[in-house]
Amino acid sequence: MKTIDILCVGEVLLDFIGEEANKTVQTTSAYKRYLGGSPTNVAVNAVKLGLKSALVATCGNDGLGRFVEDKLTKSNVDVSALNKIEEYPTSIILVSKSTETPDFLPFRQADFHINESQISEQLIESSKIYHTTCFALSKNPARTTILNKAKKAKEKGLSLSIDINYSEKIWPNTEEAISVIKEYLKLDPLVKLSLDDCKRLFKEDKKDQFIFDYFHSLGASLVCLTKGSKGVVVYDKSGELLEKASLKIENIKDATGAGDAFWTGFLYSQLNNKNLEYSVDFAQKIAKQKLQHVGGLPNQIKF
Repeated sequence: MKTIDILCVGEVLLDFIGEEANKTVQTTSAYKRYLGGSPTNVAVNAVKLGLKSALVATCGNDGLGRFVEDKLTKSNVDVSALNKIEEYPTSIILVSKSTETPDFLPFRQADFHINESQISEQLIESSKIYHTTCFALSKNPARTTILNKAKKAKEKGLSLSIDINYSEKIWPNTEEAISVIKEYLKLDPLVKLSLDDCKRLFKEDKKDQFIFDYFHSLGASLVCLTKGSKGVVVYDKSGELLEKASLKIENIKDATGAGDAFWTGFLYSQLNNKNLEYSVDFAQKIAKQKLQHVGGLPNQIKF
């Protein structure tokens, strides 16, 4: 019985987003806290789209951790696999408010202490999609847990997904990151990444075709490349190429989490057996609503 549409595995943390627009972390003087972490955003977004989601994550058994649990519970995310630990405080990230890729400064503590006991066989069997991120894979024990359970999810017939949100601030050892990404991509996940992610990963600008060929060679059948104001390109290993211009947005308030909103919309469409063009169109509409809202997606989504 599949009761969970998207099983999100990875970081939960608090984003402290700057109150002043288009400043760096250095020059921002005031911040407001929001529930954050890419898999966490996808889990919360999924519920707002009418899906069932569960989050496997770890936070501190502290005031911020209780804030996290309360926000997730009120968002109707399944938190049965959320672990609150005494040894480390809840992770936080300072983020600048920006209309482009935001500046950020991470303080990681509890988020990567995810162990295999948090992901039961029953939880996997109850799910349709197993989703994670490059951020989540950057440290052990979360890395080993995520990879081992991803293999189990593949064996059980789940679709896999990953946001390759690579940053050297999170994962300084790029060679190690590429090695781990290769291991996950052997399982043929749906892949989402941005031009910024690619530039950080490859240390230089790469052509779209290089990016698609590279990740297809590692085992991914579908690669979705988001390009900010330049739109989106999706390439399927079968040869289907889809390019979409960016939507016109007159009032961008906050770019943090826009990629997560896009990918939730894409996964929603895939779960509903929509074709590639519909999936990208819908994902862009969801991302647009996020860009016009500070923090997460607004509670009232326009379909």
